[in-house]
Amino acid sequence: MGYIKSAALEETGYVVLDRYNQELDPQEWMDIEYVDWKSSGETRFAPLASAFGEIEVNGFWNHKPPRTDKDGVWIDSQVEKAPNLTRRAQEPGANVGRCRVIELLPNSYADCLYNLHQDDNNRLNPDGTGWVVRGFFNLTNDETSFFVLRENRTDPSVEYRIALPAGAQLIIDTQRLWHAATHLGTDPRYCLITSWESGPELDAYIAEHNGVNRVPNVEVDQEVLDAGQVEQSRRIAARAAYYAAKGQAEKTAMSEA
Repeated sequence: MGYIKSAALEETGYVVLDRYNQELDPQEWMDIEYVDWKSSGETRFAPLASAFGEIEVNGFWNHKPPRTDKDGVWIDSQVEKAPNLTRRAQEPGANVGRCRVIELLPNSYADCLYNLHQDDNNRLNPDGTGWVVRGFFNLTNDETSFFVLRENRTDPSVEYRIALPAGAQLIIDTQRLWHAATHLGTDPRYCLITSWESGPELDAYIAEHNGVNRVPNVEVDQEVLDAGQVEQSRRIAARAAYYAAKGQAEKTAMSEA
């Protein structure tokens, strides 16, 4: 039967929506409670919706009963502090799973390449239902930072680099694409991440906000691109050698977000 997927994401695995006027909203992400959770870089997360309405960000399949990343429970204490962020996460009308704000400390392009990862959004997702994708709403004005998306973690021949000013809005099939952010600022980057179920509601939201599946790549000096690729290869090889010396299979480079 297969999963219900959004045609808008079929070609590249992502869409960029109209930019949101982030300046109109208060900085609610500064008031909510964060928990330590390492993902693609030095990160913390502030959940707005979780498996059972607790302030934690674990995958829904790690709870009892285990389930896929749908039917998240809104956390009253967090929603009270962040009503605008909650409204934006609920606006598409699609089923919401996990919803949280990420705090990412500054990193380099080479760090980003090493931290590229795929998510596991659709574990236990029943066939014939909507495929889970993720919305990324950039909250801070990170004009020198950018998302990196690849079809293959170590192959730079297909690499999308998407700018991250305040109000940038992306929807990404993060189970398909390897992804991480290069954050070149001096302050933390904040972004609202929401798991949404694909279907007519999400399709309508993408159309309403003029979603496009190709935007110009952020320009990066070729020397930086080449050096980042070399460093990614070096770190991956070093990690593999470390686990081989311990007689263990190489583990995933970072936690699934």
